[in-house]
Amino acid sequence: MNLDLNPDPAMITVVIATAITLLALVALVALGLESAYRRRPTDPLEVIADEWQYSQQPQHYSLSGKLIFRNPYRKLEVMVPQVWAEMTLLSQGNLEAIDQQIQIIPHHPDAAARPDGYWFAYIVKSRKQTEAEIRIDLQGVDLDKLQAIWLRTHYLVYGPKGRFTKVHHQVIPLSFPSLEASKGRWRPVAQGDVLPIRTHLLTPLDSPVAIVQRYVVPHAQAGDIVTIGETPIAIMQGRWQDPAELKPGWVASRVCQFFLPTSSLATACGMQSLVEIVGPTRVLFAFLIGSVAKLLGKPGVFYQLAGEQARLIDDVTGTLPPYDQFIVPGPDNPQQVVDQIKAETGLSAAIVDVNDLQAVKILAATADIPTQLLESALRSNPAGNADEQTPVVLIRPTDPLQTRRGV
Repeated sequence: MNLDLNPDPAMITVVIATAITLLALVALVALGLESAYRRRPTDPLEVIADEWQYSQQPQHYSLSGKLIFRNPYRKLEVMVPQVWAEMTLLSQGNLEAIDQQIQIIPHHPDAAARPDGYWFAYIVKSRKQTEAEIRIDLQGVDLDKLQAIWLRTHYLVYGPKGRFTKVHHQVIPLSFPSLEASKGRWRPVAQGDVLPIRTHLLTPLDSPVAIVQRYVVPHAQAGDIVTIGETPIAIMQGRWQDPAELKPGWVASRVCQFFLPTSSLATACGMQSLVEIVGPTRVLFAFLIGSVAKLLGKPGVFYQLAGEQARLIDDVTGTLPPYDQFIVPGPDNPQQVVDQIKAETGLSAAIVDVNDLQAVKILAATADIPTQLLESALRSNPAGNADEQTPVVLIRPTDPLQTRRGV
């Protein structure tokens, strides 16, 4: 047997070129598949809540609302195999004597609902939608002590990225304070008086302008200033996140270890909330530079570099129930909010972050409000940080002309 120990160099070149070409083709195919996968949305359904209809009798509350499941994508169909709901009642009384029932009724555009209430697997086609009506029935005594319903609507999503469960949270207020609830609660402060104003439990179905018109305008007079806490504004904007749906990455899970336990950034999910707002690169850069600055005796650099949201995020337990189960970032575009309040109600307005340590941070204010007046009036934290449910404070300066002069 003769073995050719000197293969043809030309043949070797052909083999190597062929191998490289095949590897390149495999790499291109793999990159194409990965690109197509990444372009597919992880959450392919938009869920939109409609307003609730109420019928409230002394011993019988009946409510009805709708969730719209919308598929906004081209060439993509998504199946919704199951929808179910659960609720938690928030009350100032005992719930044992209250009978609670909840029902889901499908309203598909091309298929009638089953009489047995079964939600059959439904395909939401490209750029189409379907609806789920949610009916809640409450019967019993002490219904007037109910404050709100925390509703969790669970739905299965079945599509190109697999099968997973999503949850849509809603807070439905049941108690609406009268104007008398805030009357007579004026208290003196430096440079004037303040009135903490009670509202119902605010939700994304509310708007700052509507809240001011409903609860503040009847108490106000020319020269008054309305202030609203930053967390209630964020809640009305729908900026509250379920920690269960956050997936802390490497940056969040490592960096959070170096914050004091009392910080909202000391948990992986709290830090991940910031990462999703400003990006992991900025958070890591702020942490590295901030750590060096702190060693050199200059604390607080992290918050300067990471952005305003780093100071505003409220982690779980940071606000009143049921939002104490969620992470609430700071509000979006607060200056636009106060300018709209001024334009539609005539009242000077500010969005503020106040705590019991006499710290007052002004996120946004209309141009006619003097900063010193706001800080002085709010230093005692008249809105409170517990469950007072007074997210709005009306300030009446001793000299109403101060607001117009901006002094």
